[in-house]
Amino acid sequence: MPNYDRLSIIAAMVLLAYALTAFIHIPEQTISLQLPGFLLEFKLNLITIVSGLVAILAASGTDWLLSTHPRITRNNRIYHWLLPALTAMVIGVPLDTMQPGTTWWVLFGLGGILFSAVLTLEYISVDPEDERYSLAMIGLTAVALALLLILLITMRGAGFRLFLILAAEIPATALISARCLSLRMNGRWSLPWAGVITLITTQVAIGLYYLPLSPLRFGLSLIAITYALISIVAALEERQPKHRLWTEPTIMSGALILIAILLR
Repeated sequence: MPNYDRLSIIAAMVLLAYALTAFIHIPEQTISLQLPGFLLEFKLNLITIVSGLVAILAASGTDWLLSTHPRITRNNRIYHWLLPALTAMVIGVPLDTMQPGTTWWVLFGLGGILFSAVLTLEYISVDPEDERYSLAMIGLTAVALALLLILLITMRGAGFRLFLILAAEIPATALISARCLSLRMNGRWSLPWAGVITLITTQVAIGLYYLPLSPLRFGLSLIAITYALISIVAALEERQPKHRLWTEPTIMSGALILIAILLR
């Protein structure tokens, strides 16, 4: 298990950064970029800046935490930074859409628990021979897809334009698909396949954006496609029998789409 003193320090630093945004107020700035035929506008506020900084802090903190693992090497450290950094960044997305209050602090606390859990699971996943590796793989995959779902729902619900949604969806999907594939393949990375998954998911996202879907349906539909593609690619790389190739992705993606249809 990870060193709990280091784990506590890293989590506290990330949470402290977000907690300060509830008491410090900086006027929101709008950055405009005029391109031929259309105008791009980016809103820059305190949480936007803090989200980027805590992602860097989370990545460096993860490296500090993993340095105590006896099986860690220089070659595989960077791969374990991705999900903690993304977790720390995504925590700020829902916080940015609401005013400080009871709900804000509840989400703040849940974000801290989630971030600590990700750090612990990443520590366990360093060693594929660890008897808890399967649980760590399942947990990290679930967290990664949940983070992508939160990001998609929040951005769709906030009414962001398509280019802003894609600016967040493309790198998030690439990182999450790459990490999920590496977990399924015991540490082996397949960046070309992650690129293919991202390309297909982005095309689907563009089509779904113009349909009258609720944020929840929009997010669940994309998660269903992403998970199905990850499962199929992992099964192909593991050379699983053809009858097993489609079973898991069909059942899971079908269940997610069914939930999306039933819920509003």
